[in-house]
Amino acid sequence: MGRGPSIEARKNAVDAQRGKIFTKVIREIGVAARAGGGDPSGNPRLRAAMDRGLSVNMSKDVIERAIKKATGELEGVTYEEIRYEGYAPGGVAVIVDCLTDNKVRTVADVRHAFGKFGGNLGTDGSVAFMFKKLGVLSFASGADEDRITELAIDAGADDVVVYPEDGAIDVLTAPDTFESVKAAMEGAGLKPDLAEVTMRADNDIAVSGETAEQVQKLLRWLEDLDDVQNVYANADLGDLA
Repeated sequence: MGRGPSIEARKNAVDAQRGKIFTKVIREIGVAARAGGGDPSGNPRLRAAMDRGLSVNMSKDVIERAIKKATGELEGVTYEEIRYEGYAPGGVAVIVDCLTDNKVRTVADVRHAFGKFGGNLGTDGSVAFMFKKLGVLSFASGADEDRITELAIDAGADDVVVYPEDGAIDVLTAPDTFESVKAAMEGAGLKPDLAEVTMRADNDIAVSGETAEQVQKLLRWLEDLDDVQNVYANADLGDLA
């Protein structure tokens, strides 16, 4: 299974696009609250979205307003979840998860991005089968591998992966056990550098040179679209990652 971007790369991306991140998190909080209710103790998706908001220094007032808009206490916009799938140059599979109030606008923006950088928008299910949804708790190099492994397995994690190139550690969980494993690790004083429920490919495709550059440009363009929440790809970009 592919590793995905490094902890540092993902943190830098958040810092560089904090304004857009706020917009994306607010939409996710709203959809989660509308689907599962405004009480995070009984709504794991909402709790995860709130944690993401707090991790980028979103104020509790902003979070509470987003929840109230979603549950009808305040007037707000209704967003719809929609997923697009396609291929980037080099046969790289791409999943684009969106929250939108205008599907016509969103599909036009996503299709334009694929076409601009030599990719192709595909049909529903054309690449999703290559990916698996899972929870990931990432620890940077220097973390206590033995203690993390012991606590993670006891807490119900599915796997612990240590990357020999830099010593970083990923604890992998099923989506429905992510919150309980995260709570157990943090309760033991092991706070992950990054924690998220994400999509990872079973196998990555290595690309290089101009192809890698085009893939990177496409992924960044998609991530920058206002309606796009998350972009997943099975690309191994080598030195560009």
